[in-house]
Amino acid sequence: MFFFNPTYWLFMAPALLFTLAAQIYVSSTYKKWSQVRARSQLSGAEAAQRLIRYGGLYDVEIEPVRGNLTDHYDPRKKILRLSQGVYRGNSVASLAIAAHELGHAMQDQEGYAPLRFRSLLVPAVNIGSYLGWILILIGLFLGMTELAWLGVAIFSGGAIFALATIPVELNASSRAKELLANAGIISGEQERQGVNAVLNAAALTYVAALFTAIVQLLYWASLVAGGRRR
Repeated sequence: MFFFNPTYWLFMAPALLFTLAAQIYVSSTYKKWSQVRARSQLSGAEAAQRLIRYGGLYDVEIEPVRGNLTDHYDPRKKILRLSQGVYRGNSVASLAIAAHELGHAMQDQEGYAPLRFRSLLVPAVNIGSYLGWILILIGLFLGMTELAWLGVAIFSGGAIFALATIPVELNASSRAKELLANAGIISGEQERQGVNAVLNAAALTYVAALFTAIVQLLYWASLVAGGRRR
């Protein structure tokens, strides 16, 4: 019933609008630069393979994955999965995304501390995303304020994870820009601008995720605080 509370939507409306705007911006930026063919004529998969050799990441494999912008690096299996458009496309956008995901592979190989910290948070966040609000509701229903605040503390793991994600993603983008330039895969000011635009747009989605997580946390905290006053 709390999700039909007008106060909930008062809290969440700005976050939802910000997230929608970020998604629209990402889609429009990707669409623009996916139509600009890179001078190297390399597809995302070919560029990733060249960067794997360039970076000495010989245990990393590449495979296509279904969906649009579903690209990701799987650290457990050491697989770089690229969406069909990125895998086969030879646009500036394809190169930027492929290099970004390869940046995560480099982080994994180096034992990059922020990435390891974020990985450690995953189990707690998966549990907390369900357990947190359940404890809050039970605590409020039974008048057990301490239990409700425990739920808020557990639920805060989502915000911590979102915050920990930002430096990981920014670092991967920074590595991507350096890799593409040093390996000679991109050249010219236009291609550099395109890579920057695509990666900066993607970063905005992580900022939106952090904003949403913080707003949700503030909503639950205000609910518990209000219940305590009553």
